[in-house]
Amino acid sequence: MKHIACAVALLATMPALFAGGKAETRERNPRPAPAKETEIVVAAAASLTDVLTELILLYRESKPGVRVTTTFGSSGSLARQIDQGAPIDVFFPASARHMDLLAASGRIDAATRRDIAGNELVLVVPSGRDGIVSFADLGTEKARLIAMGEPGSVPAGIYAGQVFDYLGITGATRGKCVFAKDVRQVLSYVEAGEVDAGIVYATDASQSTKVRVVAKAPAGSHEPIVYPAAVVSGSERSDAARDFINWLAGPDARKVLARSGFAIR
Repeated sequence: MKHIACAVALLATMPALFAGGKAETRERNPRPAPAKETEIVVAAAASLTDVLTELILLYRESKPGVRVTTTFGSSGSLARQIDQGAPIDVFFPASARHMDLLAASGRIDAATRRDIAGNELVLVVPSGRDGIVSFADLGTEKARLIAMGEPGSVPAGIYAGQVFDYLGITGATRGKCVFAKDVRQVLSYVEAGEVDAGIVYATDASQSTKVRVVAKAPAGSHEPIVYPAAVVSGSERSDAARDFINWLAGPDARKVLARSGFAIR
């Protein structure tokens, strides 16, 4: 009977022993915590919306631990946000001028600056509308309303103003211009038929079936259209930001940019 009692007591304690063994095993082999993603914020020109979205998906395949968040707008307004301390890691404008301004105030890391792509300035009209066939026509009665980027902050607007000066039609276009917050808004005005013509980049025009390109800006009529990229000074994720910029300048990204109509720098 004593032997039977001992056996029963031993069986009664076995679940607790096994439970304790399991607990001890869990403590010795804790489950690894999931890897934390690195997130970088890219402030980019509105004209890069489509191609940069595609590029980020491609970059994510090779860098699954890095998440790239974007904010799009006019290069001038984005530059002001960076100058005011907005939490942005990469600046990717449609103008060397706005990058130069931030460089002068020490707001970007000049050593990380790379020229990524270029573009062309074109004149578009609503599909099916005739009459305007050149930039010079904007200074005549053929054009009543002209959409263009706000020249104080939108690079495409700055380039358009330079074309007007080059052709000597600045005075003749005064009062006709409808200023937009970015080049995408210019395109939307033309698509809706709210204006007779608009000045956008060739890559934007190629995205729309509602507009028709009637002319390219004359050679030498404006500053070169350049899309530089640089790490913003003080970025807490500068290594990841620098890696992204270097990737943008690499062969995989260049193929996508070229296919989208951008000139490769």
